[in-house]
Amino acid sequence: MPFPKLSNFPKFPKLSTLKANNQQSPFTVKEILDFLSDLHDNNNREWFEANKPRYREALARHNANVMRLVELIARFDSSVEGLKLADCTYRIYRDTRFSKDKTPYKDFFSAFIVRGGKRSGYGGYYLHISPKGHTWGEGSFMAAGNVCPEPYVLRSIREEIEDNAPLLVQNIAASGFTLDDTNSLKRTPRGFEVEAEYEYLLRQREMILSRSLTDEWFLADDWLERTAGTFSRCKPFLDQVNRAIEYAYEEYR
Repeated sequence: MPFPKLSNFPKFPKLSTLKANNQQSPFTVKEILDFLSDLHDNNNREWFEANKPRYREALARHNANVMRLVELIARFDSSVEGLKLADCTYRIYRDTRFSKDKTPYKDFFSAFIVRGGKRSGYGGYYLHISPKGHTWGEGSFMAAGNVCPEPYVLRSIREEIEDNAPLLVQNIAASGFTLDDTNSLKRTPRGFEVEAEYEYLLRQREMILSRSLTDEWFLADDWLERTAGTFSRCKPFLDQVNRAIEYAYEEYR
């Protein structure tokens, strides 16, 4: 199936048009980045309460962007049709109970657009918005895949690698993203056999593709369209991963 062309996605009002009509685009991310940058430098409850109106405005803009992105992704991946905001987004408040870092708020906004919602366990499309240098120093990025799979799900994914490793490599390459191996094993797990050139796939504890984004990415008029178009190239990879996850659910749940 060919990937959708960016020209096939619906057009939104350009910033120049909105400015001429004294309107502000509901899809601009500059205010979000500015707020997150200030929050990073003032991550305490007193500052947050004093800046609650800014937070609410930034959150409203982010939520509008997420729902528009769901609509765009659903044009090439019908499995995400009908997702609600709560299915895709996360609270800004950090759970600090078991963390040495006691700062109360996340310094990023994010969304995980995936069939069945963010807790379904399937692989999906993740967008992370954070000023450069924040959030582990990575800044903003896009990702596609499955995080923290259950052992029986990971086994099913590895069985898929055994059967179709060349196809998985092809789908990863076609995405234009990079396979994230930061959480991979040092040795190939026992009980699986593939050609030596594919053993690195078996060592993955999570099957995630990622791509870094600059702040400038979000300042373009068509950033939502370009984001959806870029995600569309990950669909064959996700289809293959989700096929293995679906099989695991049918067999072992």
